[in-house]
Amino acid sequence: MNQIIADDARFDDDREQLPFHKLTPEEAQVVRNKIPQVSPWRVVAAQAVAGLVCVAMVWVFTQRESAVWSALYGVAATVVPSALLARGMTRGTRNPMAAAAGFLFWEMLKIGVAIAMLVIAAKVVPQLSWPTLLLTMVVCMKVNWVALLWRAGKSDDKGSGHKHGN
Repeated sequence: MNQIIADDARFDDDREQLPFHKLTPEEAQVVRNKIPQVSPWRVVAAQAVAGLVCVAMVWVFTQRESAVWSALYGVAATVVPSALLARGMTRGTRNPMAAAAGFLFWEMLKIGVAIAMLVIAAKVVPQLSWPTLLLTMVVCMKVNWVALLWRAGKSDDKGSGHKHGN
């Protein structure tokens, strides 16, 4: 066991530094094309669809109008902030610093809007059901993981296409 730790500790010292290679615009485009992209608008749309499915299930299982409104508000409290972030992220800028600052701004705005919507939820939705609202929000937010699967699926498709010569 100690030998393994010792080997790991000296691993970086034994390696030579690889030379740094600045990519040409063409090489950078090839790298970008290999990274599958998922539109943030597609994620927002998928969140809305998942939320509406939850609303329908709430109606089927509870038959309570107040629970349906709570679920709808949970969808809105997730989708509206996500749409703001998607709007901000799809504006496009070439400057990496501006893009990073823009992401931080839009992400903070998203969080602020979501918190504000939760704060006013009890005043906006009569007979609010917090468990229903929060469960619907969780389902909508988990759609982000589905987007990662879409992205991984696209990557696998590209990889398999290259292996088989398609």
